[in-house]
Amino acid sequence: MGYSCLSKIDGDRTVATDKSTMRISLKVWRQTDTQSEGSFRRYTVDGVQPDLSFLEVLDMLNEHLTLQGEVPVEFDHDCREGICGSCGMMINGQAHGPQQRTSVCQLYMRNFKDGDTVTIEPWRATAFPVVKDLVVDRSALDRIVTAGGYVSIKTGAAPDANAVLVNKPDADQAFDYATCIGCGACVAACPNASASLFTAAKISHLALLAQGKPERKQRVVKMTQQMTAEGFGDCSNHGECQSVCPQGISIDAIARMRREYIRAKLPFG
Repeated sequence: MGYSCLSKIDGDRTVATDKSTMRISLKVWRQTDTQSEGSFRRYTVDGVQPDLSFLEVLDMLNEHLTLQGEVPVEFDHDCREGICGSCGMMINGQAHGPQQRTSVCQLYMRNFKDGDTVTIEPWRATAFPVVKDLVVDRSALDRIVTAGGYVSIKTGAAPDANAVLVNKPDADQAFDYATCIGCGACVAACPNASASLFTAAKISHLALLAQGKPERKQRVVKMTQQMTAEGFGDCSNHGECQSVCPQGISIDAIARMRREYIRAKLPFG
C-alpha cells in the first residue's frame, strides 16, 4: 500500500510540486513487536528537498501517516547531530546509508536521486532484538560497558594539562577510540554480528591512559566475556565494521584488544 506526502492538494487534484524537489519511494520494515513477524511496506514521499536530512523525510512520512489515522513508523533518534548514536538503521543494505563516516541523522537527501527507491530496515543481530519497526534493543552494548568499561580510582577535578603525562601518539589514539558513539553499526554490518569493534574501542581507549591501568587486566577479560554472553559473533577480520563506523574507528582497536587479552591471561603479563 502506498502513501504520498504531497506539498499541495486542491480537493482531489494534486498540484505539482516544485521542480527542485524529489519523489522518493520508501520501502520500510514494519514490525509490531519482538514476537510479531515483520514485513516491508512501501510509501511514497513527494516534495523532498535535497537539503533535508534522512530523518526529516521520515518525519514527513510520519506526519502524513498520523493525519491519515495510520500508525507512524517507529525509529530511534535524539540529538540529530551525529553524537548520540541512537539513529542507526540499514539504508539500502548499508549501515547508516551510502555516505561514509556519517550517521543517519547527518545523511542528506542530496545523496539520492528523484524517483529512487530506498529500503530501510533495522539492525539485524540476535543480540539486537527488534522492539518495533526500525527500533532495536541495544542494551547489550550497555551491559558490555557495565562489565568493565569504567575506572574506579578517584580522579578528582580536571587536572592541569601537564599534571599527568601521556605521550601524544597514545593520547591521540585514545581520543580516536573514545569517539565511539555506540550506535551498533559495526554489529549490523558484520556478517558474524560481532561487537568486537565496539568492545575493542571501549577497552583500548582506557588501556592507553593512566586512569585505566588499575583495572586493565580484569577489564578486557570481563568485557569480552560479556560480549560472548550477549550472543554477539566472533570477529573474522572482514573489516566491514570500520567501513561503516560513522566515527571512522579502525580495526586496529581489535588487534589491541586481542593483545590486551593475551597479556591479561599470561601469568607474566
